[in-house]
Amino acid sequence: MIKEVKTQVNVGVEVDVLWKAFGKDLKDILPKMMPNLVKDADMLEGDGGLDTVYLFNFGPGLKTMTYQKERVTEFDEFVHRIGLEVIEGGHLNHGFSHYKTTFQLTSTGEQETLIDVTISYESQVEEDTVPSNSASSTLVFIKHMENYLMNGAT
Repeated sequence: MIKEVKTQVNVGVEVDVLWKAFGKDLKDILPKMMPNLVKDADMLEGDGGLDTVYLFNFGPGLKTMTYQKERVTEFDEFVHRIGLEVIEGGHLNHGFSHYKTTFQLTSTGEQETLIDVTISYESQVEEDTVPSNSASSTLVFIKHMENYLMNGAT
C-alpha cells in the first residue's frame, strides 16, 4: 500500500528562479550546492521536463547509497509542480518498492515561495522513522537550494 507524508516550507526565493532550479538546471545545481552528497548528476533522457531521466551519483557524505535514477513523472509549468520518482538504485535498494517526491511551488510574495512537498512511498520496512527521515532530508535539500540561489548562483 502506498503511503504519503507531507510537509511544507517557505523560502526566500522568487518562484520563477526556484522553478528553473527544480527543472532544467537541476543536474547542474545539485553537485554545486551539495558537493559532499551529490558527486555528479547527468540527464540521461529528456530536456528537464516530463519523462526526463536523471542519474545522481552520490558523494562520500552519503554512506548508504551510491547512485539513484529518477524520472520526472509530473511537470506542470503553469502551476509549478514537479514530481520525481526513483526508478533505480537509491531508495529502491533500501526496502522501498515505490518512492516519489512531488514539489508544488506557490508564490507568496515577490521574493517568497511556499513549497508543498508530498513524498509517496511503498516500503517493506515498517519503521516509524521512514516518513520523518524522508521529509527531514527533503527539507534539508530545499534549504541548501535556497541558500545556493540566494547567494547569487544560477
